[in-house]
This record gives sequence, C-alpha cells and structure tokens, in this order.
Amino acid sequence: MPRTRWIDLPPAQRRLIVALASLQISLLAAALYDISRRPAEQINGSKAAWAAASLVSFVGPLAYFVWGRREP
Repeated sequence: MPRTRWIDLPPAQRRLIVALASLQISLLAAALYDISRRPAEQINGSKAAWAAASLVSFVGPLAYFVWGRREP
C-alpha cells in the first residue's frame, strides 16, 4: 500500500490535522509553562517526571492538568 502524501489528502483532512497538531502543541506548552512556574509543593510527584510525561501526545498534558496539580 503506497504512503499517502500531504498533497493527496482532502482539504478537510489537512485542516483537521493542522488543528489537532496546534491543540497538542498548545497543551504541551501550557503544561510545561505551568510545571516550570508552579512550586514543587503544589505538584503531585516530581516536576521532572511530569515534564517528561507531558511530552507524550495529548495524554501527558491532560494527565498533568487532571492529576498532577494540587490546588493551593
């Protein structure tokens, strides 16, 4: 099966891919920014572990925002 090239994708599919990539990059940036600014006492676990976990697709940043932060 030949690989599909970007130019061969329908415009709607290209827009969806760009939108999802933008969302993923935004979530990653927000998570890493929050990890760097938040005191270690307000994070469940180590900052380094959450920073590494944030690099995993959509799952890492979402997990950090759900389970990684303690409210002050």
